[in-house]
Amino acid sequence: MGHREDLLAAARKLISEKGYARITARDLVAESGTNLASIGYHFGSKESLLNSAIFDAFSEWTTYLAETAMQADVEAPHERAIITWAAMLDGFRAQQPLLIAFAEALAQAERTPALRAQFAEQYRTMRARVAGYVAEAIGPLTPQDPRASAIASFMIAVCDGFAAQWLIDADNAPSAADLTGALSLLFGMTRDS
Repeated sequence: MGHREDLLAAARKLISEKGYARITARDLVAESGTNLASIGYHFGSKESLLNSAIFDAFSEWTTYLAETAMQADVEAPHERAIITWAAMLDGFRAQQPLLIAFAEALAQAERTPALRAQFAEQYRTMRARVAGYVAEAIGPLTPQDPRASAIASFMIAVCDGFAAQWLIDADNAPSAADLTGALSLLFGMTRDS
């Protein structure tokens, strides 16, 4: 691996161990075996490096959730959405350090224009990816169709909202089973569907 990959791997490890706000540039250098100049050269700032690591982790999780939904033996798009959200809810405990880091980074982005721009670009990238999955699930849409993008934005908002609720009050956030049962009622499906 090169310095860029070493730094990303170190950032992901440290996010899990220390959380976003407590990581120093020196921590990243010590963990990665690189040097301080590498952070600036490859990412511009420590925060940009950490946000890139968060985005990479979310990107992998998105791929997992999409594959789970797309491989399910269902036909209706809303059934795939429910499967995605259920898998996401089941994964929150394992993803807790990532979710906390995202919340910490998001708070920092409000006061740092470069980080805000990085998050905006990451959301655009994620929206385009999810729009591709939406188009595949629905059929006649293309990923470029504004409706696919709007549905993708909705899907991302639901995921972000569930994550926030779970972080604040995990004991009272819906479980995957609760959500599946409730949305089955909403969409008029039987529990066996």
